[in-house]
Amino acid sequence: MCSPEIVRLAHEGAPRPSRRAVLGLAGLAALATVAPAPAVAAPRSGVVDLTHTLTPRLPVWPGNPPMAMVPVSWHASGGFGQFALGYWEHTGTHLDAPAHRIPGAATTDALAVGDLVAPLVVIDISAEAAVDADAVVTVAHIDDWRSRHGEIPQRAFVAMYSGWERHLADPSAFLNLDERATPHAPGFSAEAAHYLVEQCAIVGAGVDTLSLDCGADPDYGAHTALLGAGCYGVEMLANLAAVPPTGATVVVGAPKHAGGTGGPCRVLALT
Repeated sequence: MCSPEIVRLAHEGAPRPSRRAVLGLAGLAALATVAPAPAVAAPRSGVVDLTHTLTPRLPVWPGNPPMAMVPVSWHASGGFGQFALGYWEHTGTHLDAPAHRIPGAATTDALAVGDLVAPLVVIDISAEAAVDADAVVTVAHIDDWRSRHGEIPQRAFVAMYSGWERHLADPSAFLNLDERATPHAPGFSAEAAHYLVEQCAIVGAGVDTLSLDCGADPDYGAHTALLGAGCYGVEMLANLAAVPPTGATVVVGAPKHAGGTGGPCRVLALT
């Protein structure tokens, strides 16, 4: 929802909101009435969308402003509709480039495009996450997956499925902050992240939560291990329950802005 003044400017063809106004759009997001679309299980064939719809109500990392969108042009006032978008790079279903954690590492525009299409491996820890918000993917989980499904393909993308999107409609439950404002949600252990890059030669890893690390990990060990090895991450994936543990291909529609540390992306699984 926008203020009457912004709507009037758009309709009357007056000058567009200033850069300062666009950068301040986050303040308007709290007025938005559009809730995030719930994740919908897709059939186990064809194309599965692993992307959450980006709206102002989508949970964001504590301290980050929500995404905002303001109409700046209408069809009636020039023939084309257009919104001004305001969001921090790491909003919604988004990519972490190595530069997000490692100074001087690869930015969004420098990612190898061949790594954005990869065999998809899904490791399911939803049973543990249902009773322990700090559950993590461990080396034991990886070895169990390998005993069931065979070796992890070379240059694979490994995703954690924790079922955390069940909290999506309630941002406070999705963030799950304790009395010290520390978030609690599943992720990869640092040991598992090291194992994946050193023993399995993956291209990237993803989670259905807001962080590659368990939210309570103060050292961000999984981020450091994965991004430090030149891999990329994708956070806040959707619909992982709708793809098989192995056999699918992931396509990451990564952002490509110069010097970027990440950005919202469209992620698809071909099953």
